Order: sequence, then C-alpha cells, then structure tokens
Amino acid sequence: MNATAPDRLMIPALSACNFVIGIGAFGIIGLVEPLGADMSLTPAQTGQLLTVYAVSYAFLSPLLIASTGKVGRRRIMALGFVIFALAALISALSPSMTGLNIARIMAAAGAGIFTPLSAAVAAGLTPENNRAKVLAAVFFGLTMSQVVGVPASSWIAYTFGWRWAFWLVFALALPCIWLIWTRVPAGLRFQPVTLGDLRDVIGEGRLMLAIGFTGSFIGAQYVLFTYIAPLLSSTMGFGGDGIALTLMMAGFGAVAGNILGGYLSDRFGWRITLTGLCIFQMLMMPMFSLLPVSVPVLICMVFLWAMGGWSFMAAQQVRLFALAGHRAPVVLALNAAAIYVGAAIGAALGGLMITNFGLLSLGITAGIGASLALAHLTLSARLSPLNEAHP
Repeated sequence: MNATAPDRLMIPALSACNFVIGIGAFGIIGLVEPLGADMSLTPAQTGQLLTVYAVSYAFLSPLLIASTGKVGRRRIMALGFVIFALAALISALSPSMTGLNIARIMAAAGAGIFTPLSAAVAAGLTPENNRAKVLAAVFFGLTMSQVVGVPASSWIAYTFGWRWAFWLVFALALPCIWLIWTRVPAGLRFQPVTLGDLRDVIGEGRLMLAIGFTGSFIGAQYVLFTYIAPLLSSTMGFGGDGIALTLMMAGFGAVAGNILGGYLSDRFGWRITLTGLCIFQMLMMPMFSLLPVSVPVLICMVFLWAMGGWSFMAAQQVRLFALAGHRAPVVLALNAAAIYVGAAIGAALGGLMITNFGLLSLGITAGIGASLALAHLTLSARLSPLNEAHP
C-alpha cells in the first residue's frame, strides 16, 4: 500500500456517500405506486427497475473494479460518484421506462465502483481486530438511507411526484464527489487487482459459494421488501403517509441491525451470527402473510424484520475479507454484486408470487427463502478454508 495516513473524517465521509447510494438504489421501493400510476404500470412491472439495477450492478461492479485496479482509489471512487449523479439527473428527466432503465444501469455502474472500494479502503486501513466495527460504520450510511432517504423519497413521490425523488438524489450526490476528493487519501493504492484476479476468484468454487450466501440471504428479504408498499396498501389500507412511516420504522430497524451486527460478529464470530440471523428471519417473515394486524403490532414486526435483515453485513464482510487476501477489492465487489443478484431474484420471485398467488404469499415465500439461505450458509461454512468460529 502507498498512502498517507487517512483523514479522521474519512470513515464518516464514506458513510455519508453510501447514504446517498442507498437512497438512489433502494428509493425505488417507495416509488412503486406513484411511478406506476404515472406510467400505467403494474407493481410487478415497476419493480423491474430494481431488477435492472441489480443485474447491472452484479455484472458491472466486479468488471469495473478489476479493470481499474491500477488507478488510484480516490480518483476511481470520485469517478464512480460522477456517474451515479448523472444517472440521477437522467432519471429525473426521463420521459419513458427506456430512459429510466438506461439511467438505472448507469447508477449501478457508479455505485458498483464506489461501494466495494469504500469497504476495501476502510478495511485495508484498519487493524484486523477492529474491522467489523469499521465496516459497520462505513455501511451505517447505507442503513441510514433506510431511515431517512427511502421514506423521504416515498413521501416526496406521493406529494410532489416521483421525479422529485431523483432530483433529491442528484442534489445530494454533488457534495459527495467533493467529500471523496477531500477525505480519501491521495495516492492510495493497494496491491493491484486485475481481471486475472477476477477470473481466479470466480473459478474458486468454495470462495464463490461463500460470496453467494449474501445473494441467498438478501434474496429472501427482497421477496417481501420490494413489494412492501402495495402489500401494506392492500392489507392495511395505508396511503402514502402510512407507507412512509412504516418504511421509516424499517429504517430504524436497519440502523439497529447494522450496529448489532458489528457487535455480534466481534463478540461471537461470523458463523454463529449468520446462523442465528437466518433462523430469526425464517420465523419472522412468514408473519407478514398474516396481515392485517393492529398498527402497533405491524410496526414491531417491521422493526424486528429489518433489524434481522441488516445485521448480517458486517459478519459476512469480515468473513470474506479474511478469505480474500490481496484480492479483497474483487471479492468485496462480488459480494456487493451478490446483494443485487439476490435483490433481483427476490424481486422477480416476489412479482411471480403476486401474479399467481397474491400479495399475502410474500411472507411465506420469504421465510422459505431464509431456510434455503441457512442451508447455503451451512454448506459454504463446511467447505470454507476458515473453519474457526471467530473472524
């Protein structure tokens, strides 16, 4: 590595940037109904925007990370955010779904550069015994976007129109470029990764199986999360305000989960943490097939579900970073890609279940998905070179 000491505000800056990434990536969940109404689309059709973003991220992120391995980290991270900002601008101005899909591909490319590198830079500059907490801090912004950004996007879309939600992302993205340029150390380079490293990682079955757990866990969550707005509208009679409030409570749960996940991983190790979270979600998500319930019960359900869903990231990333060695940027890019592969599969499966069995099938389907994630984790843990329980 060749770098000066990191600015003490670098981690908060990276977290703030991931906050904006989270709004741009997941804010579409709160836009499903108003955007669909404006363009005469069904919820399943509008949900495909998340699928496009997810598939694009999964394909582009590892390729872009590997092909830019010799470029200074600050420079390439700033470029990623420029692309992300332009995508938000195009989305706000787009007259059709074609333009929106193109913009979602661009947004995925920009986020696919920045987010994995933010994790790699933070982990690479942090002692091993403190990495889980630092990675949790870097992704705190991503989870905070669930508290503030996604509900705000939803409220803005219902109140002023969905285009204004993308204008918000564009406005927030511009200062992020400045933050990256002023807080990430100049000349920061780790051992370069190449397309050959990407090929080697993809060819390493045990490592890819470990990375793939991210996709199976997230996929189960997104069967339900992608369509939470129409589910609450149909079963609870919620309008825009009720949906925004519920998404905000999910965001508070996500923040609690992000903090809890870092603690659990450092205290109990990645395997116990991830196993417990899978079991918790297996029990939690089928409860959403029992709607309607009282509003206080719903709020409690949403908070606990989101907490369980967002607690896994620190443990999984510590596990993968230990497995990756100098290939960490590529592995973390593939892990981030797995998030969006899982989101794409979950969104597609959820849309299929709605079409064939109705909205109330989502909770049970998500619970079954969590049980499959547990089986995936058990198999990959047995085959992983890391046999110890603690990272």
